[in-house]
Amino acid sequence: MLFRTANLSQLGEFDEIIDVRTPLEFAEDHIPGAINCPVLSNEERITVGTLYKQESPFEARKVGAAMVAKNIAHHIETRFAGHAKSWRPLIYCWRGGQRSGAMSIILSQVGWAAHKLEGGYKAYRRHVLDSLETLPQNFKWQVICGPTGSGKSRLLKAMQEQGLQVLDLENLAQHRGSVLGRLPGSPQPAQKWFDSILLAALQKLDPARPVYVEAESKKIGLITLPLQLMSAMHGSDCLVIDAQTELRVSGLMEDYRYYIDNPELLVEHLKGLHQFHGEKRLAIWAEQIRAGDFEAMVAELLELHYDPSYQRATSRNYPRLSEARRIAIESLSPDALKLIAKNLEG
Repeated sequence: MLFRTANLSQLGEFDEIIDVRTPLEFAEDHIPGAINCPVLSNEERITVGTLYKQESPFEARKVGAAMVAKNIAHHIETRFAGHAKSWRPLIYCWRGGQRSGAMSIILSQVGWAAHKLEGGYKAYRRHVLDSLETLPQNFKWQVICGPTGSGKSRLLKAMQEQGLQVLDLENLAQHRGSVLGRLPGSPQPAQKWFDSILLAALQKLDPARPVYVEAESKKIGLITLPLQLMSAMHGSDCLVIDAQTELRVSGLMEDYRYYIDNPELLVEHLKGLHQFHGEKRLAIWAEQIRAGDFEAMVAELLELHYDPSYQRATSRNYPRLSEARRIAIESLSPDALKLIAKNLEG
């Protein structure tokens, strides 16, 4: 054998992890920290696959080999040119087959201690899913509950800044977790990549210390949270934030300023509530938005939609809610939230 193999438990032993799959495959998901050095481009992989099906495996391999050799040569001349002989790369493709094998052989012939990942990305993906079924049960969760706009996300950030252990699911999912939760200019990750970065975040947590997390539904935008994580959260202790409606409205108007700057976008996104509130109510909200009466619209949206939804979801999903410690928030300023976070730490 011209190259050596390694398994997932050895990831930390290498100077670099190289994903040789196509850019599209890499974009959907990859081992965190890996770099993409494809041996076939997106288009080249389609070409080889078409030849394999329509002509013959031999023709596909012949054309593919030329493409792979050209691309590996390019990487050696560019990305790898400055590496010393002591460089130890770990290489993987879809299932640890021909693409990673070709790269591993050539790099080993150069003189680098190239290793191929056993089972490739497929083995890594199986590891992620298996880990997400068991790891959430290892932590002592403290679930932060509170109606929309009460400052849960802001408090979570303040806790993190004070050194408390935090799992910020909305930040990982790049979404605020409601029908209006899309972040402008920040597309959500693919589900598989979310799973990978979630696992990486969980692996950094200390099971001996509490982990604070915001109460979430099973979906954050287009992202589905792992069943075992939701189960662990639902069975955990809660903290409940209390805040007056006026404070919540002002905080939401700060957090969603981009809607105030683009009122028609808000009108469009509110159509997602049509099934709950009907055409007449949406028309009233649209009129308020276009008139610039955002405070009244937000207050009604809280009263008629978000607050009832929150009450139903928390009472159904968090049986320990009645025993929860309650925290009154009178200001959403960083200093006020920092003080609350310090008290929680103590």
